[in-house]
Amino acid sequence: MDMQRIVTNLFGAWFQIGRQFPASALDAIAKTVAAGEGTHRGELRVVIESRLPVSAVASGVTARHRAAMLFSHLRVWDTEDNSGVLLYVLLAEHRIEIVADRGISRVVAPAEWDAITAHMRDEFANGHYREAVRTGVAEAGALLTRHFPSDGKPRENQLPDRPLVL
Repeated sequence: MDMQRIVTNLFGAWFQIGRQFPASALDAIAKTVAAGEGTHRGELRVVIESRLPVSAVASGVTARHRAAMLFSHLRVWDTEDNSGVLLYVLLAEHRIEIVADRGISRVVAPAEWDAITAHMRDEFANGHYREAVRTGVAEAGALLTRHFPSDGKPRENQLPDRPLVL
């Protein structure tokens, strides 16, 4: 059992989520998601989680495991072109994970996602929470536009654009 992670999830600055991500910030992120989805065939879903339950931490759930669980639970994998991407932020542990469906994973190298998470971490380290997520969304959108460009046909929005805050 990782006591440091338990303490972090219990007492970290996660409780400031409403101040870091007010409704106006979530609206701005949603607009960035929608704008990007107009240029590519991907579907981007953003989840911002304040902390993990102690029971999850005690049983070994990592941010990566949690992101994979949410990818499945939110049906990010269930898009027409297998083009779903989950951008997951765990505030208490300062973790960022990106999970991409198989259609995207075939053409986007893990190092490209790593570069996005590195830029986001830099923004978070400077206290620019909203900007960090918008940067991640914009860079993921640009990456998807390069590797999975729009075919010019109108598409149904298959996943919500507004970030889910847990």
